[in-house]
This record gives sequence, structure tokens and C-alpha cells, in this order.
Amino acid sequence: MKGAAATRIVAWAIAITLVVLPVVGVMQGWFAATRWPVTQLKVEAEFAHISAEQLRGAVLPHLGKGFFATNLEDVRHAIGGLPWVESVEVRKRWPDTLLVRIYERQPFARWNDDKLISRQGLVFVAAGADQMEGLPQLRGPDARLAEVVSFYAQAQKAFAGRAQLQVTGVSLSDRGSWSVTTESGADIVIGDRDQADRRLARFLDVYPQLIAGRQGSFAYADLRYTNGFAVKWPQPDAPVAAKSGARAGT
Repeated sequence: MKGAAATRIVAWAIAITLVVLPVVGVMQGWFAATRWPVTQLKVEAEFAHISAEQLRGAVLPHLGKGFFATNLEDVRHAIGGLPWVESVEVRKRWPDTLLVRIYERQPFARWNDDKLISRQGLVFVAAGADQMEGLPQLRGPDARLAEVVSFYAQAQKAFAGRAQLQVTGVSLSDRGSWSVTTESGADIVIGDRDQADRRLARFLDVYPQLIAGRQGSFAYADLRYTNGFAVKWPQPDAPVAAKSGARAGT
């Protein structure tokens, strides 16, 4: 019984302390906006696209306030508004430090030329997106983004291991027609998605014979035919006439 009573007394003491401390703190000015200003910033991140100038510009307006007056949500929102930021963690460390952990977006593909798709499937705008190399180019209506990404994965699987047929892009037209671009620059028009598996299988079955004895890849293939497909080959370069440097004597 004595132990239970002691426990209740301690619990009440803690509860009273938690209620009284903020009141005393306000009366003593502990929580004043300028009391114990936050002047230190420590960042944990592996930056590939976010610059130090961008980060300073986002955080500096929130530094210099009192430790208790600094609003972590405001800081998180300011940093999260930067183009390449995927997520942010912000906390305080007594008495004057703000700790920030930033996770940068990892681009998965380019979307409609001027945007990027993150590995989390989010579309975002970033300067120089149209200049980034090594990313697949996906195109289509914004409302059908998930479908385009899914078809890209389907095309990659179908073309895996085929010479000169590494998929580098997928497009969905406004009319619902699908097409694929390969690493050689060839365009393959497939048409309706419900016909894609059958048409791709038919084309890939014949592909080894199609390229046999040829040095380069085709430029264009149209698979929308009922019993076959059409292929266009690049035009050979016109021969350049040799020029002689010799001159007839006079």
C-alpha cells in the first residue's frame, strides 16, 4: 500500500510540474521569440542536385528566432518546396541548433520532355530535366502516367536480350496508340494495348531473320497490320565523289 501511495504521489508531482513549468516559463520569458536564438544548422544528406545556396535560401529566414519560437513545420515546408527534395526531417537540439535530414529525389525517367518521374512515381519539375541523359523518355497524358510506366516495364521484359532492341522510351498518343523507341533510335508502333502482346510476339519471332546479314538496325516498324508488319530501313548514305588534287600541266 505504501508503495502504491508513493507512486501516486510521484505521478501527481510530475503532472503538476508539466502544468506549472510552461506557466513559469512564460512569466520568466523562457519562451520569448528572441530567447536562446537558433544560430546553428547541421544537415545530413547526399546531394546530387540540391545546392548549398538553395538550402541556405530556404532555411535562413527561419534561423535567429528563439529556440522555442522556431517552428519546425515552417522549416520543413520551406525545404520541402525545393525541386529535388523528396522528404525532410527537422528537429531541434538544445540550445541553438537545427538538425535537418534531407532525402533527395531519385529520377526514374523523363516525362513529356520537361518533367521527371521519381522512383516513388511522383512527377516533378526541375531545371535541366530535358538535358538529363541515361533516363528513359516516357510520354503520354498526365492522367495515364501509371499506365505508361507499366507499359514501359512490359516492353522492357518483352525485348530483353534482343540485339539493338533495348527500350529507351515509350509513348502513348492522345488516340490511345502505343509506340516504343529503342537505343538505336528505331520507332516501333504497336497500336492498341490489348493487341500489344500478340503483335510484339509476332514481330520478335521474325526479328532474328529480319536483321540477318544487315549491319544496322531498322528505322521504323509498324506492327498494326492484321497478318504482319511493315519495316522501314534507313537510307544508305550517298557515296561522296573523290576529289583529285592533281592539276594538268600547262
